[in-house]
Amino acid sequence: MKITTIGLDADDTLWHNETIFRLTHDRFVELLAEHGDRAQIEARLSATEQRNLRLYGYGVKGFTLSMIETAMELTGGQASPAVVREILAAGREMLSHPVETLPGVDEALAALAERHRLVLITKGDLMDQERKLAASGLGDLFAAVEIVSEKHAHTYDRIFNRHGTGPAEAVMVGNSMRSDVLPALAAGAWAVHIPYAVTWAHELADAPENDPRFAVLERIDDLPGWIGARTGQA
Repeated sequence: MKITTIGLDADDTLWHNETIFRLTHDRFVELLAEHGDRAQIEARLSATEQRNLRLYGYGVKGFTLSMIETAMELTGGQASPAVVREILAAGREMLSHPVETLPGVDEALAALAERHRLVLITKGDLMDQERKLAASGLGDLFAAVEIVSEKHAHTYDRIFNRHGTGPAEAVMVGNSMRSDVLPALAAGAWAVHIPYAVTWAHELADAPENDPRFAVLERIDDLPGWIGARTGQA
């Protein structure tokens, strides 16, 4: 097995993200509590988010707009200015939230960068993802950064050919089965799933258990050893 390039997801692979969204979800539910129970409000917000992905893409800004739209739907268009201000404040707080890298990330990436080309491949808002990468202190370890609107097989094929020696000699690493694992395998790359404590329902999918190019690791600091064992560089 020859590996020249390692693609890494950002949110919930390198640093915490979904937990911040979950806290804002809780805040939103409390704000609209008189207009439905938790399950009803969460279901309405989720449906709005899914509907708006093709318009707003991924990230805090689109999420904030979806919260405002959901609030309007739940209140019959009568959401008060105070409610809208509270939602906007929640969005601003998310965009300025401190970046906390996951355990073992710094050491693992430093070790991997000594022998492989690292490429950050992430979805989300351009400015927010650039901010988080800068705040993480990991930027200098990456040979390239790709912030994409969606992750498809052709996305990985293009990126691994542009920044590496093609998908066959690349590994994609991330917490999302739907975005990081399945399309990377479809492109001909290897894929490593590192589960996060919580996962957005949109990113869930069945694991390709019988695919020989697929692996699951508990932590990112297991990755250098896993790759080294398969490339004869352990």
